[in-house]
Amino acid sequence: MTDFFERSLIVHEQLRGKIGVMGKMPISNRDDLSLAYTPGVARPCEVIAKDQSKSRELTIKHNSVAVVSDGSAVLGLGNIGPHAAIPVMEGKALLFKEFANIDAWPICLDTQHVDEIVTTVKQIAPVFGGINLEDFSAPRCFEIERRLQEIGIPVFHDDQHGTAIVLLAALINAAKVLDRDLTKLKVVINGAGAAGTAIARLLRCVGHSTEVCVSVNDVVVCDSKGAIHKDRSDLAEYKQELLRYTNRKDRVGTLQEMLVGADVFIGVSKGNLLSVDDVSKMAKDSIVLAMANPIPEIMPEDAKQGGAAVVGTGRSDFPNQINNVLAFPGIFRGALDACAPAITEEMKIAAAHALADATTDPTPDRVLPDPLDRSVAPQVADAVAKAASLF
Repeated sequence: MTDFFERSLIVHEQLRGKIGVMGKMPISNRDDLSLAYTPGVARPCEVIAKDQSKSRELTIKHNSVAVVSDGSAVLGLGNIGPHAAIPVMEGKALLFKEFANIDAWPICLDTQHVDEIVTTVKQIAPVFGGINLEDFSAPRCFEIERRLQEIGIPVFHDDQHGTAIVLLAALINAAKVLDRDLTKLKVVINGAGAAGTAIARLLRCVGHSTEVCVSVNDVVVCDSKGAIHKDRSDLAEYKQELLRYTNRKDRVGTLQEMLVGADVFIGVSKGNLLSVDDVSKMAKDSIVLAMANPIPEIMPEDAKQGGAAVVGTGRSDFPNQINNVLAFPGIFRGALDACAPAITEEMKIAAAHALADATTDPTPDRVLPDPLDRSVAPQVADAVAKAASLF
């Protein structure tokens, strides 16, 4: 009987979580059934009970990610709730499998209460190797992610960091194409939600070591009322926090006024906000990354007419699509392979540079790889895993 139980342990270790879900273990006789389930399954249970870390070796945990949402900020559809959010989470799970061979499960929570969300994610965490937070509205998303950082597995809000990482990679290559110095770039971001905040933090190296992160000269963040500056009395706490590292000269005015002389415009807001004339007032050979969907803040042909040298959007039918699928599969693949307890700031920077490097010989119309390029996720994963091993 001892040999039988040890054989069961070996089987579970070899399968590394492929039983049932992956359909890799045929159940064709009683011996197979005994190994996969009772009594054989008792042996891996005993091993894990003595050392919980063994669950990464003996169960689906090592290759599993929960794609969690409350449906409060779904794509451009807004707060449509958990049932309507299911198709998006299913799509995300499909992309995890397609690009990184990660088994992902859509989990849509029927609550929008921060405490309940945090508690629920903590309670389901044992079976997963990582948590991908998706389509949570700001500012709740910041607190939810922050409170989940100590659960022992990577927790990553893709709307924030995935977008910021791909954006940074695009900006690195755009600067390379135009022979511009990142440290001298003046950037205007329109949109102070999850993505805009994360982009501002990454471009200004907030929380990052200066040994691995290069900060742009300055970032001015605008919302629907114009520039976020210190004399505004209507700022929520998370917008006040932005002023610690943005708008260093405390400029006051509209989005259009902030764009005068700016090197880079980044849009994570809504469509049709800018005109040809607005772009023409930016610095020579400006960079316009207008990511509102389905209608960008300005259409590419109009941005180029205004003098933009590099233009990107969030759409697949234009060049330079800034698409999160270039980042999150590789980031989680690397984090899972490294058994990382969290996704560090260094891992994010490593992902951005790996993504930039994956674009060989960048041009104004190709500062990022094709989103369907299957070679990208392994390159990002390798860089992330190496960065994880340093900490």
